[in-house]
Amino acid sequence: MSRFFKTAPRSARTVVSMNDNPELPVLYTGLRNAATETVRVVRGIRDEPTGLDAATPSAEWDLRAVVNHLILWTAHNFALRAEGGAVPAEWYERDFTAEPGWADAYAEQVDKALAAWSEPAVWKQQMPMGDSTVPAAAIAGMILLEFTLHGWEAAQASGQSYRLDEATSAAVLGQVEQWAEMFRQYDGFAAPVPIADDAPTFSRALALSGRKR
Repeated sequence: MSRFFKTAPRSARTVVSMNDNPELPVLYTGLRNAATETVRVVRGIRDEPTGLDAATPSAEWDLRAVVNHLILWTAHNFALRAEGGAVPAEWYERDFTAEPGWADAYAEQVDKALAAWSEPAVWKQQMPMGDSTVPAAAIAGMILLEFTLHGWEAAQASGQSYRLDEATSAAVLGQVEQWAEMFRQYDGFAAPVPIADDAPTFSRALALSGRKR
């Protein structure tokens, strides 16, 4: 999906919890919830016996590739978007997981990104996407998919669960429905996986994105 955006262990931290702000869209709450769960999963990977070479539900990526993708797009790119910037091209090949304390660094950078997006003015911006611009909410929706779909892949690869509340799951499904056709045109999503209409909401989002739970 990102193609559309052109030491000693420390005590565990959780993603910062912002006060509710009526000036912020409901989507911000979904981002915050998804970030918290994805950070939890990323922190849990360090004790996984098979390590970062484990296979993931994505045939193209091992766990290391998924984690590097998460760090690049849901932490650094997410924060830079709020500032009108973008990640340097050379970071596309950077192995963040080779750096000491990478999981803590990821959590801290996600905190910074959420803090930046907690400013109502950010949501009023038009942000670059390809050769045009889109409302900030469109970028935020894609970031929500980055957090949840790739966060779920990381959980699957490391033997963990991935849990979202119903409201956040519904937001994810809505975003998948909005972007699925375009993402498939650019090989961002695989063909939808058949699933029962009464399946859990997040399972339906995964299936529509071409992922099988």
